[in-house]
Amino acid sequence: MSAAPFLPFTRPSVDERTIAEVGDVLRSGWLTTGPKCQALEAALSERFGGRPVRLANSGTATLELGLRLCGIGPGDEVITTPMSWVATANVVLAVGAKPVFVDAEPVTRNIDLDRIEQAITPRTRALIPVDLAGLPVDRDRLDALATKHRLRVVEDAAQSFGAQWNGRAIGSFGDLVSFSFHPNKNLTTGEGGCLVLNNAEEARRFELLRLQGVARLAGGELEVEAWGAKANMTDIAAAIGLGQLRTIDEATARRGELARRYFELWDDALGFDLPPQDLENNGNWHMFQPLLPRDLAGRRADFMEGMKARGIGVGVHYPAMHLFSMFRAMGHAPGDFPVAEDIGRRTVTLPLFPAMDDVDVDRVCGAVAEVVAELRGAK
Repeated sequence: MSAAPFLPFTRPSVDERTIAEVGDVLRSGWLTTGPKCQALEAALSERFGGRPVRLANSGTATLELGLRLCGIGPGDEVITTPMSWVATANVVLAVGAKPVFVDAEPVTRNIDLDRIEQAITPRTRALIPVDLAGLPVDRDRLDALATKHRLRVVEDAAQSFGAQWNGRAIGSFGDLVSFSFHPNKNLTTGEGGCLVLNNAEEARRFELLRLQGVARLAGGELEVEAWGAKANMTDIAAAIGLGQLRTIDEATARRGELARRYFELWDDALGFDLPPQDLENNGNWHMFQPLLPRDLAGRRADFMEGMKARGIGVGVHYPAMHLFSMFRAMGHAPGDFPVAEDIGRRTVTLPLFPAMDDVDVDRVCGAVAEVVAELRGAK
């Protein structure tokens, strides 16, 4: 149906200079963790006000190791949201703790801070808030809750690199902050992530956890102090990240321009619920996610096929996590978290990435209107 090039819902931008720098790493003979990783950690630390930053091979790893740094384990409970990728709860299970879900808030679609205290028990040890689509959870209220109940916070900021809260960069304050550098994130290393830590001792312990618990002693001797994973980043990946850092602010600004164009062109009569417009400009517009009209909520697959036929990619981020069979087996059921379930049923992720032109947004909006008319006419 479409003669135009296929437009994916996201696509990383890697410039020729970065590609050349990756080539330099490959020719250097040093491919694993080395000088490029050290340089990226230093650059990220500078961005976050001098806080220690350590890299890992995924954002999932940084979340899990962050929980381990906090001493979370069997018998403990960790509060999070069902409106996230399953990794957010999987890391809680990985350390032997129990994920406790709190429903989403309907406007921001982030965890409902008004409901967290109801979920706190004597076993609650930590919170994992998620910045869905790069829109930050209210950090002031989050900090107040954590302080009041003496809870650690491991921020799942996988989607919010480049976002801020009241003028402060996400990652420059708070407890532990985990970022993902997956290819669909605003800053990518191919695969990877980082954890922003509070002090040098936490950074040292993280280094042990990410690489088999091995410590290097004077004279080159090795010692294993504790359990450790195999979660280190390569210099190949770090070279990509260093290149991405050079353009991240420009790319974030472009995402905001594209989001504004969506809002300007969108036909409200179609019946979608649009994401919040973020008038405070805290978010980074990692994704643009309208919710399907309620009369088409059961026809998301048809909507996606209609968009694909017009050469436009659409994603789903995310189904409500507690409805996956693994969590149903743990006792969850439909109706437990109705706001998250409604979002999960109706959400669609439309194209938004810095290399898009304004006319790409025009094309997406036109295709949405066509597909909706087609589906309603086929009733």
